[in-house]
Amino acid sequence: MNRVKNFIRRLGEQKGITGLETAIILIAFVVVAAVFAFVVLSTGLFSSERSKETVYAGLEKTRGTMELTGAVTATSDGTEATALRFDVTLAAGGSAVNWDEAATVNQTIVSYIDDSLEIDALTYVSTVISGDTDNLLEPGELFEIELTGLAALTQIEANDTFTIQVQPPSGSYMVIERTMPASIEETLVNLN
Repeated sequence: MNRVKNFIRRLGEQKGITGLETAIILIAFVVVAAVFAFVVLSTGLFSSERSKETVYAGLEKTRGTMELTGAVTATSDGTEATALRFDVTLAAGGSAVNWDEAATVNQTIVSYIDDSLEIDALTYVSTVISGDTDNLLEPGELFEIELTGLAALTQIEANDTFTIQVQPPSGSYMVIERTMPASIEETLVNLN
């Protein structure tokens, strides 16, 4: 009988210790799970924030996009082009582009490229066709850009292919590639 009592007593002691150990282990699992969940949620929030920043940076890069409107024309002296003209407007959803040729910061740069020559900054004159009178191309406005002094820098003659690259302060480049016609004896040559 003593044996049975001792056995029952030992069993009762083990149940108490087992219950306490189980409670401690359960609390430890809950704490570890809470820490793990916090880490997972923080990482997810951080990565989604970085993704959002990347998307906004991409949108900002494309928002300054301009588009060519109308014809590209060249003024000719009979043998070579002396000036080029083209009209620009903002693409849908584009942000304003500075066309102030006297600006020292946030200036739009116009480059010339052909087979043998590359000029990084051409002189240009912007004229407001429609819109307010500042030199900031805004949505709904139309500017005429005239590249002057080409004869002194380049020799764009008949059948020559050239590229004009317009680089706004922010946003994507606009590339205009044209070929001069076989005859440029007229004063005004349409390059479309």
